[in-house]
Amino acid sequence: MAALAVVILVSPASAATIRKSADGSPLQPLLDGAAPGDVIVLEAGEHQGPVTIDKTLTLEGEPGAVVMGNGKGSVITVTAPRSIVRGLEVRGSGKDLYGMDSGIFVAQTATGATLEKNAIIGNLVGIYLHGAEDSQARGNRIIGLREGRTSEAGDGISVWNAPGARVLDNDVSYGRDGIFTKASKRNVFSGNRFRDLRFAVHYMYTNDSEISDNVSTGNAVGYAIMYSNGLEIVGNRSDGDRDHGLLLNYANNSRITGNIVVGRLQPAERWLKSRPSGHGVPKIDEENQISGDRRLGPEKCVFIYNANKNRFRNNTFEGCAIGIHFTAGSEGNLISHNSFIKNRNQVKYVGTRHLDWSSEGQGNYWSDNPAFDLDGDGIGDNPYRPNDLIDKVLWTSPQAKLLTTSPAVQVIRWAQAQFPALLPGGVVDSHPLMVPTAREGVLQ
Repeated sequence: MAALAVVILVSPASAATIRKSADGSPLQPLLDGAAPGDVIVLEAGEHQGPVTIDKTLTLEGEPGAVVMGNGKGSVITVTAPRSIVRGLEVRGSGKDLYGMDSGIFVAQTATGATLEKNAIIGNLVGIYLHGAEDSQARGNRIIGLREGRTSEAGDGISVWNAPGARVLDNDVSYGRDGIFTKASKRNVFSGNRFRDLRFAVHYMYTNDSEISDNVSTGNAVGYAIMYSNGLEIVGNRSDGDRDHGLLLNYANNSRITGNIVVGRLQPAERWLKSRPSGHGVPKIDEENQISGDRRLGPEKCVFIYNANKNRFRNNTFEGCAIGIHFTAGSEGNLISHNSFIKNRNQVKYVGTRHLDWSSEGQGNYWSDNPAFDLDGDGIGDNPYRPNDLIDKVLWTSPQAKLLTTSPAVQVIRWAQAQFPALLPGGVVDSHPLMVPTAREGVLQ
């Protein structure tokens, strides 16, 4: 075979290292002729795909090795267990979302497959772990489709019903979602970096899993957790995501700790240009500006919708229009030892129940809390209430903001401050902290 440059026996079991030069010949016949356990090394240059790995092999590339698809289907399909795809540049998938066209497609039979240190560029879906239990995508650079509508693009990494799959230390940009997981469990998504996407991480019906130490920068939403339970959401960062840093929708019994959501001030004109296609152009009004043409983002550090029995602790939420907005029966969460810093509205809650956000004698830090700490115990001497009756009026009737500077409104607010019994139901922090619980990388 002209494509076969060198064959080296490497073990008594006759596993071989096979090198292939970029001579224009198809790659698939070489894979078909290899034996299980062989290592196929592609030299620098373009190699003709698409290909299917249907026996346990290692397919790896020297620097500059490219596997090029023909614009139909997936470029590399892995069906054999414990196969490895490493160090390749992968381009040229099809554009059929229903056909799951991908740069690298890992089938259900490919349990324990590993995809590492690849550059997967310009494909519909970067990596698709389709039922491949205990598979791993690690250290890959994935750049999705830059043109067209976001809704018609694929995800950087898709995970479907792949228990035990691990997605680690990848860099994902462009396309739809950075990682989209559905109907899975026992997954670990850790150390990944996301930018220029709709959602950085999108969870649907995925339980008992971990999302840790990821960084989302400049996406529409950082971490969208939907219909999923029993998660560990730890040490993640949302930096300047536009709409929500963290969104919980029908997500329960999870631990959310050590995360940082940071809004970034930027000129409104530049913010508008940065929004991906398909999101529309929002109206710029007083709700979207601070001073001059500078806008506060994201809109909400955290949005909680019908999600309960979650534990929020040691998180930092800073620089958002709203620190936490919760609604639709989301009163059953434990929220303590968090830092709410420089949000225009720290909390938005329109319900009538009285909720105390303190636990075991300690609450949260609020940057706008004017309380004193005369006994020096680190706890404010008076409870903190993030909202009053006027806030609720403004939420339900935004046109009333024209009256906020009137003497009558100021009298009402003064009366509520002097006589807390006049306050409606809502959030109160009985033991507010006087110093932030975490300060890494937040706005100064």
